[in-house]
Amino acid sequence: MIRISNIKLRITEAKDDAMERKALRKAVLSRLKIPENRLKGFEIFKKSIDARKKDGIFFVYTLDVDVHNEEEILRKHGSKDVIPAPDLSYKHVESGNEKLTERPVIIGMGPAGLFAGLLLSRRGYKPIILERGEDVDTRTTRVKAFWEKGLLDCESNVQFGEGGAGTFSDGKLTTLINDKRCRTVLEEFIKAGAPREILYKNKPHIGTDILKTVVKNIRQEIIANGGEVRFRSKVTDLVIKDGSLEAVVINGNERLNCKVALLAIGHSARDTFEMLNSRGVQMTRKPFSIGVRIEHPQDFIDKAQYGEASGYPWLGAADYKLSYHSENGRSAYTFCMCPGGYVVAAASEKHCLVTNGMSEYKRDGENANSAILVGVTPDDFPGEHPLAGVEFQRKWERLAFKMAGGNYFAPVQLTGDFLEDRPSSCFGSVRPTYKPGTTFVPLKNCLPDYVIRTLKEAILYFDNKIKGFAMPDSILTGVETRSSSPVRINRDESFQSNIRGLYPVGEGAGYAGGIMSSAVDGFKAAEKIIEKYAPL
Repeated sequence: MIRISNIKLRITEAKDDAMERKALRKAVLSRLKIPENRLKGFEIFKKSIDARKKDGIFFVYTLDVDVHNEEEILRKHGSKDVIPAPDLSYKHVESGNEKLTERPVIIGMGPAGLFAGLLLSRRGYKPIILERGEDVDTRTTRVKAFWEKGLLDCESNVQFGEGGAGTFSDGKLTTLINDKRCRTVLEEFIKAGAPREILYKNKPHIGTDILKTVVKNIRQEIIANGGEVRFRSKVTDLVIKDGSLEAVVINGNERLNCKVALLAIGHSARDTFEMLNSRGVQMTRKPFSIGVRIEHPQDFIDKAQYGEASGYPWLGAADYKLSYHSENGRSAYTFCMCPGGYVVAAASEKHCLVTNGMSEYKRDGENANSAILVGVTPDDFPGEHPLAGVEFQRKWERLAFKMAGGNYFAPVQLTGDFLEDRPSSCFGSVRPTYKPGTTFVPLKNCLPDYVIRTLKEAILYFDNKIKGFAMPDSILTGVETRSSSPVRINRDESFQSNIRGLYPVGEGAGYAGGIMSSAVDGFKAAEKIIEKYAPL
């Protein structure tokens, strides 16, 4: 296969699949200067939008092309944009010889746990997955009760349950890591029901609605391959002997013997962090970010990004990604931008207020929302305890909960009022999407002063990048504190912690950020186990 990069089509040339493929075929023949009978076929490897010039928006493609006499064509036309297509196929590791006396255990069923379980089950290791929350359908019912009635289930919510925290987000599959396993993860999502376009779109997403079906299908394959999944099964203790794992304790009273356990607990498993720390599992404080969610009308973002082309259905809802570096040394950035989405209640502890963003696959809601976050470091935390970052999060979550009325309503302020340091009293052209409800609160009462100052600077700076970003009627909703884990659980090159047999993985352990990198980390941890042990 030959990989051809930087093929551009005007957006009017790709209104549907048939039109797109016809135009791309013509572009390939022109680029390679070959007749039609030498082109066997092609597949889109990557597709993005170039909207830098609003009067000339293009789709930009990278294609993998199958041709007759490939070597000859590469000699004639090879360049930085015409190269041999690299091999991105997954390479299986060889199984080890050491015998496992018990089945490996996976603690947590977010992306890291799911993909570790998928690989281990396929290779004959028959993993047992322990998830503190519920299956995704039951979990959805719990989440709905929280959003509509304020009834929080601390074990099954936006953070905990089948699929992990990413299930109630946008299902974003973007990542900054460069690992061949990323393509394998995308292929597995497609096998489980995700749309094929995630394999080539520059900013792929599945959407919460489709992701629920995808995680169920992965679970069913794990079980079909000999794995076991147990819901409402929280690991409440570890049994350690001579520095090695001997068993886990489930729900305070059930012992499950195991010599190998993957710790894929997610970034909000605070009670589990506390248990691990009490058992001598080494961990350190880690930087993360906190801030607010901002909501604009989606059609405003579409017009700002696409100009007169906004509204073309094949362009989809526009997004943005912005960053700002303050003279005070802090940085702010937009995070988990959800086109056509919703600001959602994401608490997992009583009397704490947490927000997040969510979109469904079609991204057809009225509002766009994004977190605007400011980085915090261990120097900002109250003390040097490994879990000081957790207490820092709790402080602001509890304060937001109290300031907004103590009923899981969120504190909100209009952006114009926030910038002018005045209270808000009524909504304007933008209506909030957060449920169960909102309360007007000056956000300076819910976040540190240095975060408020940096947010104000950042919003004004972003207004220079997207004219109207600081529109007075846009809504700021607080607080967002769960951008990433506040701890890193130490591990060595074998992926094991200081407790032998305990493998910290994924976002909760501090080694990933988002669905893709978490899934890849789960794959890599499973490979370490496969390389060491023989199948059961």
